Amino acid sequence: MQVLRKRALTRSEVMSRIKGRDTQPELVIRRLLFAAGWRFRVHYQTAGGRVDIAFPRLQVAILIDGCFWHGCRYHGVKPKTNVEFWSKKLLENRRRDRRQRRKLGRLGWTVLRIWEHSVERVPTEVSATLNKELTRKLRSQMVRGVSG
Repeated sequence: MQVLRKRALTRSEVMSRIKGRDTQPELVIRRLLFAAGWRFRVHYQTAGGRVDIAFPRLQVAILIDGCFWHGCRYHGVKPKTNVEFWSKKLLENRRRDRRQRRKLGRLGWTVLRIWEHSVERVPTEVSATLNKELTRKLRSQMVRGVSG
């Protein structure tokens, strides 16, 4: 009887399996927002780029950033192999994030950036903060609509 052994995955195979959308932190935030009564768009394309969660009428974009991919100063891990490639890749990710936030801001969007570690450690706090900001935007819009 022949025993089949699993071979170890290469770094490339491991990295290719990492999801770019519908990550665990995104799903947690979406569940909390939905439970609080908010309705939103997922992976919404704006003129400023695609956002994880969007409230188009309120012009609020929520970006949920992974600590590794977006360079969290507390939890971002610096790769030990292929350092030049990863340094360049992660730097470009941060630059793209800044460009997107600036462009969305110029278009009138409020951008709320949430770190993966915040969702994992204190999801209810993150949810409360988002609820507060969304309620503020909704009230502001209602006032402008009545007086404008």
